[in-house]
Amino acid sequence: MNTEIVIKELKEALLGLLEKKYSELKPEIREDINDFLDKSKEKLERWSLLLLENAITAKEFEWLLKSQKDIMLLKALYSAGVSKIRLNTIKNSIIKTTFDVVLTSIIK
Repeated sequence: MNTEIVIKELKEALLGLLEKKYSELKPEIREDINDFLDKSKEKLERWSLLLLENAITAKEFEWLLKSQKDIMLLKALYSAGVSKIRLNTIKNSIIKTTFDVVLTSIIK
């Protein structure tokens, strides 16, 4: 598993997820996603390798991803007036997308 490729695929998937709904905030959303991935990259790589080696289960991997929810600031959406409830829904979508992309890359 090439983690650089996985991170690239993940970035594309996350940008696609948010840019469709918030196209007017495209540059700001791009910055938020880059910030999240920069802060999480090392952990994502480590956890992905643990998952690949069967050292952790998919459920444990998902729990670890959810622990990163607090570092997702999504400043652009918050500044645009998106409610906290909606922000949490978006964060959950980001976690699910991350989970799906990593699992798909491991199965390949």
